[in-house]
Amino acid sequence: MIIAVILFFIALLLCYIFFLLGIHRGLRRLKLQKITGYLPEEYVSVIIPFRNESENILRNLQSIAQQDLPVEKYEVIYVNDSSDDDSFEKICNAAKPDNVRIISVAKNLSICGHKKKALKFAIEQAKGEIIVTTDCDCTYNSNWLSTLLKSYDKNTGFVSGPVAYFNDDTLFTKLQKLEFAGLILTGAGLIGSGKPTISNAANLSFRKEIFKEVGGFDDTLNLSSGDDELLMQKIAKYTSYDIKFCWNKNALVLTTSNNSISDFFQQRKRWASKGLFYFDKLLMLKLIIIFSFYLGLLLQALLGIVLSPLFFVSLIISLIIKGWVEFSILLNGKEFLFTKNLMKYFIIAELFHVPYIVIAAIAGAFGNFTWKERKIKR
Repeated sequence: MIIAVILFFIALLLCYIFFLLGIHRGLRRLKLQKITGYLPEEYVSVIIPFRNESENILRNLQSIAQQDLPVEKYEVIYVNDSSDDDSFEKICNAAKPDNVRIISVAKNLSICGHKKKALKFAIEQAKGEIIVTTDCDCTYNSNWLSTLLKSYDKNTGFVSGPVAYFNDDTLFTKLQKLEFAGLILTGAGLIGSGKPTISNAANLSFRKEIFKEVGGFDDTLNLSSGDDELLMQKIAKYTSYDIKFCWNKNALVLTTSNNSISDFFQQRKRWASKGLFYFDKLLMLKLIIIFSFYLGLLLQALLGIVLSPLFFVSLIISLIIKGWVEFSILLNGKEFLFTKNLMKYFIIAELFHVPYIVIAAIAGAFGNFTWKERKIKR
């Protein structure tokens, strides 16, 4: 009986390693891809939703105003999502380029889907045929937008870009930066392997006509998250357009990490909640297997205490193999998403990785969230 259970845990390990190797292959393919080098002819709308971003909004405006793309090629739309601080007043009173507009979404009593409704409202008013979305707590290289857009050709429907945390002054922020880099690399590798699953709304782009073709956010407005990857998955599933990841450091967007463990947990719960609503049922099965692997690691520790030391052996083997493959994937982000000296915190990050994944997944499936001073439903 004990051997059979251990073999089951090893089978879960093999499934997880197979998943990681797919990411590894996808990252290798991305590095070999070449961007077109040409800007698309279509007009572009950059949409930046904001809520209670008083500390960040002027810095964001300054950064977006320094883009090297000619102003006649694009517009920037700031959409106020019912801020109750002075964010709206600050952006309205600030000096702005002529291609910057500020709009406000109508206030409502909805308990979910706020950001998607703000984005939908802005997209409906956008002049651009290509939509770029980002967040108000982000900053950019001067050639961020032009670099991202050069990924487009006629058959490109969606482009995901790299995102990193810019602050790593404490152990907590260092661990966040390393963990977040792992998420970005996972999303990039899955896109590179032809299985687009994860993207980040702080740096993505899509064609407006394709957004309308797949129904936009209409079928996910009941969810508080998913304006990024659920849209990407629909485009991949229901259209023949290509999904791309812009593997270029000039396309990197920098954003702020969480200030507290509570904020971090709320954010990760919100992100984890999307997995229950993925459109690809096979993908959902893969996620269940991955969750089972992580849960199995905790169970092996428990069974090693109450049943047999053999479970400690299988646990150690699993952790070593898992850590080795994840470390090799994370190396792809060195000097791209983080500096190499951050890798010395890898083992510490690994210790927290297993319980965090299990707890966030369970809480995301059953819990509600607090985000941007709002209590929201899944």
